[in-house]
Amino acid sequence: MPDTPLSPSSRRIDVELGTRRYPVCIGPGLMADSAQWRAFIRGRHVLVFTNRTIAPLYMSRIESGLDGLTWGSYVMEDGEAHKTFANIELALAALARLGATRDACVIALGGGVVGDMAGFTAACWMRGIDFIQMPTTLLAMVDSSVGGKTGVNLPAGKNLVGAFHQPQAVFADTETLATLPDREYRAGLAEIVKGAAIGDPDFFSWLEAHAGVLATRDPASLIEAIARKVAYKAGVVARDETEQGERALLNLGHTFGHALETAGHYQTWLHGEAVAIGMVLAARLSERLGLAERADTERLQQLLLQLGLPVAPGRHASAETLLELMRMDKKNLAGRLRLILWEGIGRARMVAGVDEASVLATLHEAIDTTG
Repeated sequence: MPDTPLSPSSRRIDVELGTRRYPVCIGPGLMADSAQWRAFIRGRHVLVFTNRTIAPLYMSRIESGLDGLTWGSYVMEDGEAHKTFANIELALAALARLGATRDACVIALGGGVVGDMAGFTAACWMRGIDFIQMPTTLLAMVDSSVGGKTGVNLPAGKNLVGAFHQPQAVFADTETLATLPDREYRAGLAEIVKGAAIGDPDFFSWLEAHAGVLATRDPASLIEAIARKVAYKAGVVARDETEQGERALLNLGHTFGHALETAGHYQTWLHGEAVAIGMVLAARLSERLGLAERADTERLQQLLLQLGLPVAPGRHASAETLLELMRMDKKNLAGRLRLILWEGIGRARMVAGVDEASVLATLHEAIDTTG
């Protein structure tokens, strides 16, 4: 595996998967440093998969590193609502026009939607070709670009179709965060909080102490936070690549969050915002079931509020609608809810056969107290 030295301001974390290993590189200027990422392209065909927001900002940096290769691009519309099979089909058609062979590579240039779609396209073409993640949002840098989950949404729910397909490398260029809208930046902070809430109480305390500087995008604190979250996730993925056990804990707040996203037709909440609300709902449900103390929930809620994140679902959907959508979650077994809950900060757990009446009561309480 290529091992070109990074600049002193950058960090590298390796994801270890048995005999396989790939780097997650974090720092400024990585996208323009084509010597780093070009080393992971084996063949001569490359498809750059991006969206209409990101292409004008960063495509030129990628183009300058593709000299001598046969390459093309697929540019989709921006947003979760476009995470569809129609776009997958168009991206596959772009690979066909390139004449892409089995040593071709897809570069995912964008946020989580682009990364999931590009990865799924790479997993499908000739039963699996290489891809490189170049996340441009904080949420993608700390979560979706690492671990090999790819997916497509259906009207019935989020990511119901997908594949595990690991990237060759991840290059998280933190310079891209300068152009990230405040709302999307804060959504990424939610995923950082999630990692600490699941299994790292010391990191949670660090986040509480650094919430102010993180909110202002302090570069050094931001790189440290990204690296700590990625290192935690890399360890979990190494132990449970295909989510048979421990990796499922990374979904704290996701069952509630995905229901909120789906109910809003992916227009009401950003993914990270929905996860922030979902974490609080999961913590409240844990209290109701006697698993956790209110003091931990209050700490979680206060940290999220300090970072400018929502903590309540609003009145955009009824409790009954959200529960119905939660029944479609991939973690459920035998028609019964299986949720990631917690026993307090840093102690998440899977709970099977969760009582739906308790879930409904938690949702009603949160909706009724909104505003």
